[in-house]
Amino acid sequence: MKYAFIKENQKSWSLGLQCRVLQVSRPGYYAWLTRAASQRQQANKMLDEKIVSLFKQHKSRYGSPRITKELKDQGEKVNHKRVEKRMKMLEIRAKQAKKFKHTTDSNHDKPIAKNLLDQDFSATAPNQKWVGDITYVWKQSGWLYLAVIVDLYSRQVIGWLMSPRINKKLACDALTMALWRRHFPKGVIVHTDRGSQYCSKRYQQLIKDNHLVCSMSGRGNCYDNAVAESFFHSLKVECLHGQHFVDRPSAQKEIFEYIEIYYNQQRKHSAIGYKTPSQFEALFSLLS
Repeated sequence: MKYAFIKENQKSWSLGLQCRVLQVSRPGYYAWLTRAASQRQQANKMLDEKIVSLFKQHKSRYGSPRITKELKDQGEKVNHKRVEKRMKMLEIRAKQAKKFKHTTDSNHDKPIAKNLLDQDFSATAPNQKWVGDITYVWKQSGWLYLAVIVDLYSRQVIGWLMSPRINKKLACDALTMALWRRHFPKGVIVHTDRGSQYCSKRYQQLIKDNHLVCSMSGRGNCYDNAVAESFFHSLKVECLHGQHFVDRPSAQKEIFEYIEIYYNQQRKHSAIGYKTPSQFEALFSLLS
């Protein structure tokens, strides 16, 4: 306690004065400083090992906020600033963003649904609001397209499908998967962009037959479907960027593992209190 007080107030009073008033020796103070420095180094070394382990476990996808949350979940008493500082010292950082082009074609004369979501991405329970979108993956043999459906409550990907063709079947099959997994709920708002796949008669009939409510973004406004865009951003930065897929099966395997094993089950999401989508829905089931 006395040594700590001296160190904290060394700019206010001289070392000699503080040692005399507190009745401690200079050699004792210097010995305490040496021990404290050694303990700090040891603590930093142990923390660094845990940080590196988590960073590798999440395949370089986690930055300091998620690393901090993982450490706290493990009982480590640490704050974000310290983790950020240690990661800089270790010269490790999460995979960085890259811009990607949009895929869907909204230049058509098919009927457009109203924007019922209106950028309100909140939900108080599962199966109130879903969002869908389509993106692409390049492989040596050509394009592979991915359609997804995300539940806004938990940010869980509940429906998805991959195909070498971007068409209405791709959009319909992803929605059908979501319906099966969620036991065909009624009255769900399903929001997408104005792509021709989502405006097709087949997709709209699927919406109608299952008593869903269709909603579509404004023309050219990516913010109207920001959650789906955010998922694709995470997928491409954390999973696909830098990958060179030789064929369709290798790309499909990587994307399947990212969605079902990592994103839904392991990845902590900032929008839901740094819980995983599956954890967040499990908590809802316990409380309801």
